[in-house]
Amino acid sequence: MIQSEGAAGLAVVRLTLSDFRCYSFLRLEADPRPVVLTGANGAGKTNILEALSFLAPGRGLRRARLADVTRREMGDGAPWAVAARLERPAAADRHLSGAASAGAASAVEIGTGREAGSERRLVRIDGQPARSQAKLSEVTSILWLTPAMDRLFSDGAAGRRRFLDRLVLGLDPAHATRASAYEHSLRERARLLKGGRYDPAWLGVLEERMAQGGVEMAWARRQTVARLNEACAQGIGPFPAARLAVAGGVEDSLAALARPEAESKLRNSLAASRRADAESGGASVGPHRSDLLVRHGGKDEPAEHCSTGEQKAVLVAIVLGQARIQADLHGLPPILLLDEVTAHLDRTRRMALFDELCALGAQSWLTGTDESLFAELEERGQFFRVHDAVVARV
Repeated sequence: MIQSEGAAGLAVVRLTLSDFRCYSFLRLEADPRPVVLTGANGAGKTNILEALSFLAPGRGLRRARLADVTRREMGDGAPWAVAARLERPAAADRHLSGAASAGAASAVEIGTGREAGSERRLVRIDGQPARSQAKLSEVTSILWLTPAMDRLFSDGAAGRRRFLDRLVLGLDPAHATRASAYEHSLRERARLLKGGRYDPAWLGVLEERMAQGGVEMAWARRQTVARLNEACAQGIGPFPAARLAVAGGVEDSLAALARPEAESKLRNSLAASRRADAESGGASVGPHRSDLLVRHGGKDEPAEHCSTGEQKAVLVAIVLGQARIQADLHGLPPILLLDEVTAHLDRTRRMALFDELCALGAQSWLTGTDESLFAELEERGQFFRVHDAVVARV
């Protein structure tokens, strides 16, 4: 039974933006309670959530090019910056660093942004440059839901894979490094094949790396899905119990084979498909081809066949289930970015969502155009109005 009542989570207590989207400069101070940002469409609410999403590895919740994030008035080559002071309970230090610690909450300073004139993202942690974005997963854990994700179940598999990998990161921070290394080997192999270079020794090295990393990725996905099914089956108020599965050749192999045998099978498949992959580009087998399958548990139907409101409720249930898992395993629920999350939720589900967020102790950032939809939070939340890139505490 997952117990997460009252767990202490990560919290952004100061956020600073420079030349980011519509903000020439913004400094916002908050506490660990849920943060509600309300205002008209286009006021700049989602831009704040996007800035927060850059505190995690990846391309942010909009998957934008770094040049597109720069404030328009500054020009395409200009830099931008996001900085945050993140408070972490002692449990976070034990989990994220692996070292024993005790006492009150600690703090970490994170800075990230675009290097001028390039598509390179710089990361600094406590003033020191990080070797890669993947280091962010060692100090932060962030999940998000956006209106664009309302199409998650009807669009292609790529979006569902990204969603699943974001869930895996909350349980296994090394997943980002493994996925990055796998993608690098995948691109390098494709480049060699496209150029007609069939050096079996070098291709063999790349395919060995892909086999090892690919099986590790698939294993982590299967473990995460198993935990999520357990969490969702316990029920989260009026939200439906989601049932998840990973569909893919590597994941299927792990259901029947030990990991060394699954690696050997993937390695042999890659070697056998070189000629075909040279013509098509990429690789026809591997975890980059996998898909996340989701069913609405109450109706026992694929999520893509459900109504928009039911799909939103299923997504919320998955994210809350993941937050429960992290709180239970590490005493550390993630930061949640919930953009327009109340749009398709009735009052009963809105109240259940707010109650769950507060019980988890997760700092959540919620946006909406109608402040009244968040009234049930009352003093449990902190409220800000956003108007033309100006943020004011209510």
